[in-house]
Amino acid sequence: MSNNQTPEQKARNGIDGKLNDSGWVVQEKSRIDWSASRGIAIKEYLTDVGPADYVLFVDKEPVGIIEAKRDEEGHRLTVVEEQSAEYAASKLKYLNNDPLPFVYESTGALTRFTDFRDPKPRSKPVFSFLRPETFEEWLRKKPLRERLLNIPELRTERLRDCQVIAISNLEKSFKENRPRALVQMATGSGKTYTAITFIYRLLKFADAKKVLFLVDTRNLGEQAEQEFMAYVPNDDNRKFTELYNVQRLRSSYISSDSQVCISTIQRLYSILKGEELDEKIEEENPAERGWQPKEPLPVVYNEKIPIEEFDFVVIDECHRSIYNLWQQVLDYFDAFLIGLTATPDKRTFGFFNENVVSEYSHEEAVADGVNVGYDVYTIETEISKNGAKINAREFVDRREKLTRKKRWEQLDEDFTYTSKKLDRDVVNPSQIRHVIRTFKEKLPEIFPGRREVPKTLVFAKNDSHADDIINILREEFGEGNAFCKKVTYKAEEDPKSVLSAFRNDYNPRIAVTVDMIATGTDVKPLECLLFMRDVKSLNYFEQMKGRGTRTLGYDDLKKVTESAVSAKTHFVIVDAVGVTKTMKSDSRPLERKKNTPLKDLLAAVTFGAQDEDLYISLASRLARLNRQISEDERATFAQKANGKTINQTVKDLLSAYNPDIIDLQASEIKLYQPEIQEADAKKKAQENLLDVARSTFSGELNDYIENVRRVHEQIIDTVNTDVLLRAEWDKDAVVKADELVNDFKAYMEANKDEIIALRIFYNQPYQHREVTFTMIKEVLDKLKLEKPYFAPFRIWQAYEQLEKVNGNSPKNELTALVSLIRRITEIDPVLTSYDQTVNRNFQDWVFKKQAGTLKFNDDQMNWLRMIKDYVANSFHLEIDDLDYTPFDALGGRGRMYQLFGDEMNMVISELNEALAA
Repeated sequence: MSNNQTPEQKARNGIDGKLNDSGWVVQEKSRIDWSASRGIAIKEYLTDVGPADYVLFVDKEPVGIIEAKRDEEGHRLTVVEEQSAEYAASKLKYLNNDPLPFVYESTGALTRFTDFRDPKPRSKPVFSFLRPETFEEWLRKKPLRERLLNIPELRTERLRDCQVIAISNLEKSFKENRPRALVQMATGSGKTYTAITFIYRLLKFADAKKVLFLVDTRNLGEQAEQEFMAYVPNDDNRKFTELYNVQRLRSSYISSDSQVCISTIQRLYSILKGEELDEKIEEENPAERGWQPKEPLPVVYNEKIPIEEFDFVVIDECHRSIYNLWQQVLDYFDAFLIGLTATPDKRTFGFFNENVVSEYSHEEAVADGVNVGYDVYTIETEISKNGAKINAREFVDRREKLTRKKRWEQLDEDFTYTSKKLDRDVVNPSQIRHVIRTFKEKLPEIFPGRREVPKTLVFAKNDSHADDIINILREEFGEGNAFCKKVTYKAEEDPKSVLSAFRNDYNPRIAVTVDMIATGTDVKPLECLLFMRDVKSLNYFEQMKGRGTRTLGYDDLKKVTESAVSAKTHFVIVDAVGVTKTMKSDSRPLERKKNTPLKDLLAAVTFGAQDEDLYISLASRLARLNRQISEDERATFAQKANGKTINQTVKDLLSAYNPDIIDLQASEIKLYQPEIQEADAKKKAQENLLDVARSTFSGELNDYIENVRRVHEQIIDTVNTDVLLRAEWDKDAVVKADELVNDFKAYMEANKDEIIALRIFYNQPYQHREVTFTMIKEVLDKLKLEKPYFAPFRIWQAYEQLEKVNGNSPKNELTALVSLIRRITEIDPVLTSYDQTVNRNFQDWVFKKQAGTLKFNDDQMNWLRMIKDYVANSFHLEIDDLDYTPFDALGGRGRMYQLFGDEMNMVISELNEALAA
């Protein structure tokens, strides 16, 4: 290769290389060899408007052209579209061809592509060239964008309104040929079901070849796979996986006959790089790593996965996985990009070209009854808030974080710690115990009437903290191992089986996690989130809250929580660290900070990030670690690093950006490749040095480095005893409860003339006795249809935060609704369980009736109590009701007439009036 090439020659060299990578053989027009390949790119082929830079032939048939431009004209590629279109429409010398459909403009570095078969041909940037066999396949059928125009109208059975809107708008976006679209739907509102529905329609009606469903943790991928397996479309009684092949990638192999591929973005990146992936890297979502690169990671063309491999890429939790580190993976594919998220930020909107096809917020989802809302209960202790001080000369335990071995030590000087150091540098068992003991004592206030602990998820700071919490939870609640489990990737028990039991079985009642089910995992019976760690990222916090938003029916909730009296109406955040009050950033910073955690530096280098600050920072940290660890630990490091010592590892990291060593390596390269340019030799030398440096690191070694660093100990503070400062409903929760009750009152007031039962309660209180079960059911049905957020049990719980309620939460919605109507119409001065009202009124009525000469015998009293119980649940007794359960089993109206004679009708009338008073 000459060092004196013109810019045009350099551009053509770049184009030639990309064509070769994509399966084309580039030939001069004077040296054509049709047997060389199915795909031939002929340079300077003559047309009737002049020579075209490249004409593309597949099986000797012309299919497209490439207009080459020098690198400096990259910004003007759209300007030359007319020129390239003219060549495509021209006649090739010796051939009577039709206009060529596939047209490129390229500098070698930048390439644009137009398919002139599209309904409205539009150029777009592409990573590289399509393969010859792709063109051959495309020419056998209509183009994808034309097929998208023929997608039929959506059938809406079994779909929520928000899902119908999202799918309909997305398909409209496809038909308008918009390359990127964002579906924003609240956590729990059915994003994945929505995605599978539109994927099914793309495969069936648009004949899409293959769809990539991209996630950022293995856990999310497994969950998505389960949802694909369970999905049954509303126009076919077969399951999705009986109609189409779904493959979750567990290796670098992508099946040619799969229509849906599920993969983590980490795995896909490693496949594109041609590298093996350490599976541990799939356990954590990349967005939660502190380090982010200044420049995107280099992705190169991979012939095993051409850019046209997928027609559509669906990016789950896209707010976490589309920036910096991973954007090149998405830019690689020539595909429509569809983002799914509940919590977009400004960058998310920007990435998807502000094409938001669905905006469905948590508040809307709660109002529609798709999600449940939440209240906040605050627990604050002295040490949680202010930390503590251990005086010099005190004896304390020091505990290794990993082995949890302890040793005694007497402090030489005062040790003061803040709340931020809790459970990292210092553990105060009293602080953890006070939070958990208070949580246990306040459960009757937080969840009135419950006999068991609601399904609760505790967020811990790290694995060591999680272990401390679990031990104290079991002890304070007086329960065994089954009661409380740890659910993290590092847990000894299989996290999937623990998670399944937490979701479906009575035990465990409490799960403690660090990160595994912080985001993206459904546990519908979950009713309580106990935060014992703070969170800085607003998006991450919203995702964590999303674990509690799922709705669940009464029967399903009762299977795991036996004392539940209704469907799931809300969840409670118990805030023990001020997580609901601390400032949170809208998104993670674009570049790394100086305090980047060691594990994030390790992960970045392992993935092949190229950033001088990153390599130097990691070298510095490892050099410091080398001075802290023992000889045995150094030997273990070398064993896990394939014989490389920690000192050599540090040298390799520093060498990768040492200009003298780069020059030396470049000189050696030039000895063997004298034709190579100086700049190219230096570039190759540095690439080799970077490969040497990063090849040391693996998931196993990274874990060891991170853990050996943390072996060094925590202080266990058993000197300072914690004190509870407050345990109460958050002020905002009380305000929200008051607003909810007032909104409920306003709604009922506005409908009092429309609904018979409300009209009676508001305007004709003397006719309460006329209110029937059917009338109350009418009110409930209207609420469910128009205002699902006003679910009677939800309003009941709001009242419990505002006033002392008489009686426990009712066992059914209708009796709860009657109690609420009596309260808002001021028949009852405080909210009172309706069965309690009926019992009181029954006692008063019987007492008054028997005050004179009348005395009811035992048989009569048993019958009257049966009427009382019936009215407590059905509100009104008609004479015909005596012919049905429960009265018919005891003789029905005939038996009542035997007991009360001609007084029967009067007794029924009096009881209806008295019990409803």
